Amino acid sequence: MKRGARQLHPEAPRRGGILPYQRLKRLIADRVIRAESPIEDRQIQPASLDLRLGTKAYRLLSSFLPERSEIRSKLDVLDFYQSDLVMYEMDLTGGAILEKGHVYLVPLLESLHLPSSLRAKANPKSTTGRLDVFTRVITDLNAGFDEIRAGYAGPLYLEIVPRSFAIKVKTGHSLNQLRVVRGPATVPDAGIRALHRTAPLLYHNVPEENPVSLRELRTDRGLFLRVDLHGADRGKETVVGYRAKKNSHVVDLSKIGYYAALDFWEPIQRHRNDSLLLEPEEFYILASKERIRVPAGYAAEMVAYEAACGELRTHYAGFFDPGFGYGQGEIKGTQVVLEVRPHDVPILIHDGQTFFKVVYDQLLEPPTQVYGTALGSSYQRQGLTLSKHFKA
Repeated sequence: MKRGARQLHPEAPRRGGILPYQRLKRLIADRVIRAESPIEDRQIQPASLDLRLGTKAYRLLSSFLPERSEIRSKLDVLDFYQSDLVMYEMDLTGGAILEKGHVYLVPLLESLHLPSSLRAKANPKSTTGRLDVFTRVITDLNAGFDEIRAGYAGPLYLEIVPRSFAIKVKTGHSLNQLRVVRGPATVPDAGIRALHRTAPLLYHNVPEENPVSLRELRTDRGLFLRVDLHGADRGKETVVGYRAKKNSHVVDLSKIGYYAALDFWEPIQRHRNDSLLLEPEEFYILASKERIRVPAGYAAEMVAYEAACGELRTHYAGFFDPGFGYGQGEIKGTQVVLEVRPHDVPILIHDGQTFFKVVYDQLLEPPTQVYGTALGSSYQRQGLTLSKHFKA
């Protein structure tokens, strides 16, 4: 255990749930999760594992799904001109630039050898989503992205599409993360409401730190949250969001706290009507109206609000680890940062509009580590926050 982390009280394992920190370490020791180079402690999160880029990237003509073939068969060709998918190969060991709007495929250093009782799912890391980098895990003989079937044994590949900024990456960088699941894990609406009674899951984003009342809590196969276009005060200069600039420099993912935000982002001031017109195919960073908490025995995932499907993508990165906005119980919630990209038509949104939904999952057992500074977590007490590559 890392210095500064607390051992939580053990409980009897549940029949189904997401595998926590200590179970992930056991899977690594048992070589259920393997890697070409040793898995580092920094990769293991309270309920997820950071996956690392391998040594090569392939520039693709398009995205694809390998429902009927192994991915390696599409990459091992002598003449890429004869390929219907791959344009060229890139070496990542010394770093390489991935241009925006292009599709890349990177074999990851990690691979899986899951038993039939375990499945897995992947999601971009928060930092990846806030840079408007679209990523999805692909596995052999699979008709879907990010969902890895029970019993899968084989390599992992990451599809990467930078949307707003060109990025510089290298071998060992982590752009996405993996959760391992056994059996049913999702907490039903009745369970969410019961949990909120004992350990409030939502707080109003006001200085008084009042929890959302049960009467105000909206659930329907998950917990609904709203968008904040009002900001912290009524001042005319209140920034309620950011919009990515069309043309900017490369973002080197190795450089933390390095870039001036105004070189890449346009701040969005609060409108007099607390509204915002979202333009098609622009990328926005916004924040939630409420502050969310994830108690130690649970994990959460942001999912699309069905009414917006097809018109508006409200997130890229969706995993919340145990302890997010909660710590050991002392934190009164953390705002959720939203990565927003409208499609097809302009959309007018208002302060307090229902914008996304969070699904809670139970862990198989309480984790021995929770989200926070002891694990080097970047966004525990965030407000409206850009990725960690930009100066505060």
